[in-house]
Amino acid sequence: MPRKIFKKYMPDPKKIKENRFLLLFGDLLHEPQLWHLNRYSASMAFGIGLFCAFIPLPFQMVIAAALAIMLRANLPLSVILCWITNPITIPPMFYFAYKVGTWVLGTAPGEFSFELSMDWLNNQLLPIWKPFLLGCLICAITAGVLGYYTIQLFWRYHVVMAWKARQQRWAEKIKEKLHIQDKKDH
Repeated sequence: MPRKIFKKYMPDPKKIKENRFLLLFGDLLHEPQLWHLNRYSASMAFGIGLFCAFIPLPFQMVIAAALAIMLRANLPLSVILCWITNPITIPPMFYFAYKVGTWVLGTAPGEFSFELSMDWLNNQLLPIWKPFLLGCLICAITAGVLGYYTIQLFWRYHVVMAWKARQQRWAEKIKEKLHIQDKKDH
């Protein structure tokens, strides 16, 4: 079952509820639907988490948590998927987003180097903000939609395969019973 796969890698709910940045949601964090795993909550969480991963702002976790609460998605998955963006992955992800933005706008890409600092925000972002933010938006929407539908398909595939395996076991039991019955009759 896909539920077992996701639960294996999910963080402890207690740790998430105690996260200092998420405390602003108060009692909303105790809503049982936010911790339940089903096809809707998991696929929505992937959509939210991957969307938020391309938001070039700090505190993506808080944004993901707010969206998970609003859309009744699985909160731990939504939050943990934001961690795709980390100091190692941010430069290539945001460079790719910048390249997508320049391609869509039809502008020539300039020199792009990303670092998470106030100096970069003040000096480097001004000439590239349009293609950068447009690329981030396009990548966020694309990643979110792909994540949502991939998990929908993954979940459905596992359910269908489990159903087929159950039918096959059932058919084997029937054959076995019929075979035993034939031996008794002869």
